[in-house]
Amino acid sequence: MADTSGSATTKRIMGFAMPEKMQLHLAMLALQFGYAGFHVVSRAALNMGISKIVFPVYRNILALLLLLPFAYFLEKKDRPQLNWNFTIQFFLLAVIGITANQGFYLLGLDNTSPTFASAIQNSVPAITFLMAVLLRQVLSIYTLSMIETVRLNRKDGISKVCGTLLCVAGASVITLYKGPTIYSPNPPLQRTSPMLLALGDANGKNWTLGCIYLIGHCLSWAGWLVLQAPVLKKYPARLSVTSWQCFFGVIQFLIIAAFCERDPQAWLVHSGAELFSVFYAGVVASGIAFAVQIWCIDRGGPVFVAVYQPVQTLVVALMASFALGEEFYLGGIIGAVLIISGLYFVLWGKNEESKFAKAAAAAIQSPVDNCNNRPTSHIKSSLAQPLLASSTENA
Repeated sequence: MADTSGSATTKRIMGFAMPEKMQLHLAMLALQFGYAGFHVVSRAALNMGISKIVFPVYRNILALLLLLPFAYFLEKKDRPQLNWNFTIQFFLLAVIGITANQGFYLLGLDNTSPTFASAIQNSVPAITFLMAVLLRQVLSIYTLSMIETVRLNRKDGISKVCGTLLCVAGASVITLYKGPTIYSPNPPLQRTSPMLLALGDANGKNWTLGCIYLIGHCLSWAGWLVLQAPVLKKYPARLSVTSWQCFFGVIQFLIIAAFCERDPQAWLVHSGAELFSVFYAGVVASGIAFAVQIWCIDRGGPVFVAVYQPVQTLVVALMASFALGEEFYLGGIIGAVLIISGLYFVLWGKNEESKFAKAAAAAIQSPVDNCNNRPTSHIKSSLAQPLLASSTENA
């Protein structure tokens, strides 16, 4: 009786609650706005003079302080015992996913713009797929947790290959061809605050070098996704793994700072704007965004999460144009269109591949069920027959 009433109460409460599908869409939109704000805030912080080494140190310290309590209490039962093997793997993941990833991003963002940094990030699913094919690893975030193979005799394989090529072409266009200015905004904010005009000014920057840094950022991100999967299979405590990576990321950036950042003034926060940018990066872009993304992947699936990635680029373009006075260039627009198109080709191919795998699994399960339902007198003869029909083997 207690269970029945509890179930009824749950249904009654859920009847007045927002449907989960709507919650997922709103959460993903909020996530894209949060990441979009991170691009703009980070560019503003760099233009205000914050150190490219100090910024990620403070960011990862805040993320670690935010994630550590949840990792300790929520995963106490699921967390395996830590040993030297796991410690070395966490350290290496931090090198790729924290130090190289964030370092290349800040170097690239400093020489380009928030819009194009966000646009190039749309190529991460395609790069991840390409790495998985080459390394034959099991993916965990942007794909559907299966060994990546390319079947050029099926439409899903052709779609994934074409999508990857489009993403590579788009990133190449952004890197090699800047092109003429298509749109040069004059936002009202610039009239009241001349400093904002300088924040969106890309003059004097090495655009090509910045795009190369951003490609390194995407390669690091994709490599982190591929290499993280086997670690999570042995250590299935995602919050704990991320906390360890943040910890080692802080150590690694401190070691780099010992050689590259010897000015004590660089470690001081000189304004409220710098303080806000650090807190936004650590709390919103690292802590909260990670928790929301885990929930969305768990409830909606990795494809659902990846489909929303281009929304971030649009939001970044609007924010950067309004707040920073960012100019839009022809090469960047063409490259962004190619990358977003390639993203959807890859995601469509992954979706079709998932449908095919489910159909094949159902076809295999069906003969087994028929065998189980046969009379006992026919069991002996059925054991001599193959479990799969010839048509199934062709699949």
